[in-house]
Amino acid sequence: MASLHTNLLTFGPILKPFINTNSNMDAAGQKTLKIGTRGSKLALWQAYFLQDQLRQVETESELVIIKTKGDKIQHLGFDKMEGKGFFTKEIEDHLLRGDIDVAVHSMKDLPTTMPEGLAISAVSYRADPSDCLLISPSAFDKTKLLKLKSDAIVGTSSARRKAQLLDFRPDFQLKDIRGNVPTRIQKLREGQFDAIMLASAGIARLEIDVSEFEVIHFDPREFVPAPAQGVLAFQVNKADTPTRRILQKIHDFSVANVVKVERKILQLLDGGCQMPVGIYCKQDQLSNYHVWAAIADSWDSPLKTVQLSSSTSAGLAEKVVEALNEKQA
Repeated sequence: MASLHTNLLTFGPILKPFINTNSNMDAAGQKTLKIGTRGSKLALWQAYFLQDQLRQVETESELVIIKTKGDKIQHLGFDKMEGKGFFTKEIEDHLLRGDIDVAVHSMKDLPTTMPEGLAISAVSYRADPSDCLLISPSAFDKTKLLKLKSDAIVGTSSARRKAQLLDFRPDFQLKDIRGNVPTRIQKLREGQFDAIMLASAGIARLEIDVSEFEVIHFDPREFVPAPAQGVLAFQVNKADTPTRRILQKIHDFSVANVVKVERKILQLLDGGCQMPVGIYCKQDQLSNYHVWAAIADSWDSPLKTVQLSSSTSAGLAEKVVEALNEKQA
């Protein structure tokens, strides 16, 4: 994906002149799709990835950058913000109005209940779904669990990550951290934290050099990621049949099979991105489904975990939720 990264660095500063042009038809008279995206480097990487995929099916596109609630409110952790869809609602509003043709989201940020009239038309490949811990060299201690010194200050605004970190190390001091991926890494570099938690996919997609830190990539079966972590969702207006047909050409059906289970569990739990729940589903070579789930009543409550396997996805989400509820009883 190096070409996408180079594209971002080269064209990011001069992006605005190419946004919201007067005509959305190309020279051949075909529609140029307008892609709605946030303006962070990672969001733009995702939008450029979609553009690249669309070019492979002979469809041109342009970007429309939209600010969301999550971008505007930087002083609160996600678990302290009200409602759902912190990084999606404003983009979805543009989609409903017809200002854009397709929205690209990090699927883990997308609520399981869509606004009336919208649908996910396609999903991407799945990048590494794991979380990773970046540790400042001054806080590294190989004798400790997770190789981090006692009473370390760890930066994360995710209730899910907080609950699982405390399950490993109750002595950790958890501190909210906001900003895009490079900003968070800079805060670690400046000594504001002893370690920070990030999604492995974001670091890999932005090709960020983290060699100055000790890096632990968690096994997603042990430190359970957010549902659909590492997957991009391409959202459209249900009435826009031509765009839906185009996106079906780039849809990853195998990824859709497992994230459907993950998101169904989240929906049954009535959870959003501020809920301390991790869900990971994987298919083996025989097409059997394996699910790992971890949940807590709040970020500082005891963690409950389950693991279930099935030869079919039918009813699997319901079985996982039932098992989690039994643990909570």
